[in-house]
Amino acid sequence: MRKAYLALLLAASVSPALAQDKTFDLKVSHWVPASHPLQKSLEDWVAAVNKDSGGTITGKVFPAQQLGKAFDHYDMARDGIADVTYVNPGYQPGRFPIIGAGELPFLISDAKGGSMGLDAWYRKYAEKEMKDVKYCLAFVHSPSSFHSKTKKIVTPEDVKGLKIRPAHATMANFVTSLGGTNVQSSAPEVRDIIERGVADGVTFPWGSLVLFGIDKVTKYDMMAPLYTTTFVFVINKDKYSAMSDKQKAAIDKNCTVEMAGVVGEHWGKFEDAGIDKVKAESGHEVYNLTAEQTAAWKKAAEPLVKTWSDGAKKAGADPDAALADLKASLKKYNALAE
Repeated sequence: MRKAYLALLLAASVSPALAQDKTFDLKVSHWVPASHPLQKSLEDWVAAVNKDSGGTITGKVFPAQQLGKAFDHYDMARDGIADVTYVNPGYQPGRFPIIGAGELPFLISDAKGGSMGLDAWYRKYAEKEMKDVKYCLAFVHSPSSFHSKTKKIVTPEDVKGLKIRPAHATMANFVTSLGGTNVQSSAPEVRDIIERGVADGVTFPWGSLVLFGIDKVTKYDMMAPLYTTTFVFVINKDKYSAMSDKQKAAIDKNCTVEMAGVVGEHWGKFEDAGIDKVKAESGHEVYNLTAEQTAAWKKAAEPLVKTWSDGAKKAGADPDAALADLKASLKKYNALAE
């Protein structure tokens, strides 16, 4: 009897350990080419989670829309088509209005600090705005601007009559307000729509302009920190819930403000390096704005703050307080544009 009792005690003591030994092989999905710096960032993220979980969490990164279209990546994580996904919230106008503050023109000056400032600020809003998934982190690329094929864009008035593929909902509103027409497409489709004349130009970061071959079909490149794009990593809730406490801790350790900065910095360096590449290409005119021209762009962008504020308010946020908090967070991480 005593031996049987001890055996039962032993079984009870090891069963939690056995539960923790359950392994997970994550499907990690994004929609840019495997040659994009995001691929390595996600591979490094998986490796870090694997190490911190004691090897019980593994994962494979699927690039280039292999598991689904760029626009669908939030729902893919929600529905379990993928376990971890890379999302551009601005690809679905009106769905994630609060995080759209990070898209406002002339707000963010740096990819690393901007990513950390945005992520630190957004965490309290993500629980509601992205409640269908487990939020991991948010980040931005380096500030970017217009690249066009048919016309040099110098002043806000120059956008009138042009067909522009915008980076996200905020830039789409900007283009419309300036008298332009928006052409919607995911990043991998941009070169084709410009080449075919469906679009005259695009708002796009520099390194990616070269990576996607868009530099082959554009000519004029504005050097101005006009906008950034917000991105997030999100995780399927059911998959996260099924993990042990130790495994959840491994995920959480790699879903932090610091990790947001790591991803943002890696991508930022890649985009910044693209500036010299484009400048070195024949057939490209890379140009700066004067102080007066920059002031005109800032003035033209002012209504976008109200548009964002209206959307954020409908989503239950106090827009004035939220924007002030975001600016304070960006300033803390030395990424608030002057």
